[in-house]
Amino acid sequence: MKTNINLQAYNSFGFPVTAKYFVEINDARELERLFRMPEYKNEKRLILSGGNNILFTDSFFDGLVILMNNKGIKTVTDEGDTVIVRAQAGEDWPEFVKKMVEKGLYGVENLAHIPGKVGAAPVQNIGAYGMELKDSFLKCEAIHLETGRKRIFDNKECVFGYRSSIFKTMLKGQYLITSVDFRLSKQADLKLDYGNIRSYLNEHGMTNPTLLQLHDAICAIRDAKLPDPKVIGNAGSFFKNPVIKAEQFETLQQQYPEIPHYDEPNGKVKVPAGWLIERAGWKGWHDEHVGVYEKQALVLVHYGGGKAQDVVDLAKNIQKSIKEKFGIEIAPEVNYI
Repeated sequence: MKTNINLQAYNSFGFPVTAKYFVEINDARELERLFRMPEYKNEKRLILSGGNNILFTDSFFDGLVILMNNKGIKTVTDEGDTVIVRAQAGEDWPEFVKKMVEKGLYGVENLAHIPGKVGAAPVQNIGAYGMELKDSFLKCEAIHLETGRKRIFDNKECVFGYRSSIFKTMLKGQYLITSVDFRLSKQADLKLDYGNIRSYLNEHGMTNPTLLQLHDAICAIRDAKLPDPKVIGNAGSFFKNPVIKAEQFETLQQQYPEIPHYDEPNGKVKVPAGWLIERAGWKGWHDEHVGVYEKQALVLVHYGGGKAQDVVDLAKNIQKSIKEKFGIEIAPEVNYI
């Protein structure tokens, strides 16, 4: 247990936030001892994973920050074309995806290069390029933060939604995920028709890509349009893509025939938030400390020397602008702390 720890290195926006108490968990068994500590029982708690999808709104966190850093990946079962793989919560997500690809296992390749850790992936139901975490998720082990009891959550029990799960809604702040099981396949089933994947592959002469080529292509696409948080503070995609009713989309399409979209169940349509933000004139906007990334309007950035409130204010101004111009409300994907 440490006190007054600077969390600047533990949040990708790079704001200098001080935590009153801080503890790093390298083995899930260490949690039993942690649960008995007075600081755990008496203080406000925050489970910190990779720090890639949060925005600290204050310079001091008056409580206990628990950093999950437990490691380990193992094959649980290998039967026919299906392989069940268990990864500990502290494993780096991009490295986990890369290892699965190198083993020739399909199911997470389109989620390559998303910063963060395995334990946070189900909470957010991370997604990219037509694939979501829920598609390969089998189950996870979690510990109740008050009773210390372990519980297994299967796919259905996690109530996955768009960038959401039961851990962000009904059970928010109640459980800590310690490991995740994935159902992966040895059978090829590449998803190439989302975003600019296929055009990138064609440009590079890969009309029939291998699993590794697809993985590397997605990494290259992301690198070309997303800033490295080690260089420019950011949390990746700041806003969720809004899902609207078909009638509203049809009205918008009459005014903006070029508007990109993706059909969703129940007569809904998903519209890229980045397109809305760019069309509203925000792409590349910046002041001295914060701005909207010039290569991807979905990313808000911190150039240094700013405050979290600068990002909060910028986000609110963008939301107001999108609502006024398109009649669409966009919500942050980033979690405010």
